[in-house]
Amino acid sequence: MGEKESEKQLEKQITNILTTAEVAAIKAMLEKDHAIDCLFLLALDKGKWKKAKSYMNEHELTLSDGTYRARMIEITRLGLAYAIPIDPLKKQYKITKKGKKLAMALLELLQNA
Repeated sequence: MGEKESEKQLEKQITNILTTAEVAAIKAMLEKDHAIDCLFLLALDKGKWKKAKSYMNEHELTLSDGTYRARMIEITRLGLAYAIPIDPLKKQYKITKKGKKLAMALLELLQNA
């Protein structure tokens, strides 16, 4: 494959990622504050606010409950997690296979950065 063909293939792949609705929605979510943190928390089975807060505090990281809940709602809407009601006000979030795949891909990407 020539250089021009490689460039065209790269452009096609990037354009596809930027314009495909589902992928664009995931990209938009990942651009928000603490989205990757929340995805990693789910991968660690810390989908309850109390567990997530404890983990973040233990590692001297910050995450507000409002941001946590907002990201979890977005992550759930994208099919990367699902919510289990605990009571009328509280939910526990569990990662889906799709969410786990994304979390592991991000982990590999960031480890190699």
